[in-house]
Amino acid sequence: MNSESTPPSHTPLHGLHLELGGKMVDFAGWHMPVQYSSGIMAEHKQCRERAAWFDVSHMGQVELRGDDVARKLEALVPADIQNLPEGKARYTFFTNDSGGIMDDLIVTNAGDHLFVVVNASMRFQDIPHLRDNLSGVEVTERLDQALIALQGPAAAAIVAQHCPAADELTFMQSAQSTLFGNQCRISRLGYTGEDGFEISLPADQVESVSRQLLEHELCEPAGLGARDSLRLESGLCLYGNDIDNTTSPIEASLLWAIQKRRREEGGFPGADIIKDHIANGTGRKLVGLKPIGRVPARQGAEVLNEAGESVGKVTSGCFGPTIGGPVAMGYVSTACSAEGTKVNLSIRGKTHPATVAALPFIVQNYKR
Repeated sequence: MNSESTPPSHTPLHGLHLELGGKMVDFAGWHMPVQYSSGIMAEHKQCRERAAWFDVSHMGQVELRGDDVARKLEALVPADIQNLPEGKARYTFFTNDSGGIMDDLIVTNAGDHLFVVVNASMRFQDIPHLRDNLSGVEVTERLDQALIALQGPAAAAIVAQHCPAADELTFMQSAQSTLFGNQCRISRLGYTGEDGFEISLPADQVESVSRQLLEHELCEPAGLGARDSLRLESGLCLYGNDIDNTTSPIEASLLWAIQKRRREEGGFPGADIIKDHIANGTGRKLVGLKPIGRVPARQGAEVLNEAGESVGKVTSGCFGPTIGGPVAMGYVSTACSAEGTKVNLSIRGKTHPATVAALPFIVQNYKR
């Protein structure tokens, strides 16, 4: 991984970000736009109401090829990959021997191979992990491919003008197609809670395609800041904040991502611990937190019960533009995890009241 002395990497869209007025920051070893001139609030609203374009080329794109590749991958993740239909994508995670989450990822059955997208911050761990543990499987990082996302209620109409096949996809479906005459893999998914697409295409074509998408009157660029507030309102975990190698999927309320066969059979790292958590519960749980007032709670803020005792910590927090107030996620003791439970948050030395809230904070608008 990039050290502090190593300059951040540039995606193939770096020049376009500068041209569009992107405020660039070092993120997971990449020079990425945190926002553009309109600002995070406007970009967030753009995604919720129209369509926002994101560069996510810093994510790791990997192809897995070989005999029994789905069965072999199941030795590393708790998802049912063998029964994943062609053209379908599935959210899952690498687990470790203690039942913790090493990283979360998306696996797509691409027919003759599996297409895997891993987090930018963990690609230098994940790709060697795959190579070291998948005997007889060819693991290819697609450094020649870029990845962009178009998210929001207008995304389908914009993309379907130039790729009619995209409109036939439903949430978590994926297909090879063409966009503006360029070969691409288009997947109906994203990280905002809105309908939309992630599009993998050749790095030397991504700027041209992006410029054509941005010509549409309903499409504007958005950066990492809006991406974070959008995903938090939508109750989506961020690796390194809300989940990490010390948190189990059950603590993180991710049981839905472990299909019935895998819960019963196990066969993945930490399976016995995770099965015990399923059967007997856990001491803490990831919940939504709704601060009362206007002061946002940031990562690390302590959660206190009404007696002033520490019962957990905030893992992510920000102002939620759609909600019109602060929102947060964090781990609290199971005894304090019921929706509506009154708690206090310690923010800069002062306590602020909050309630435990259901996740997501907004209605997710995926096309089912």
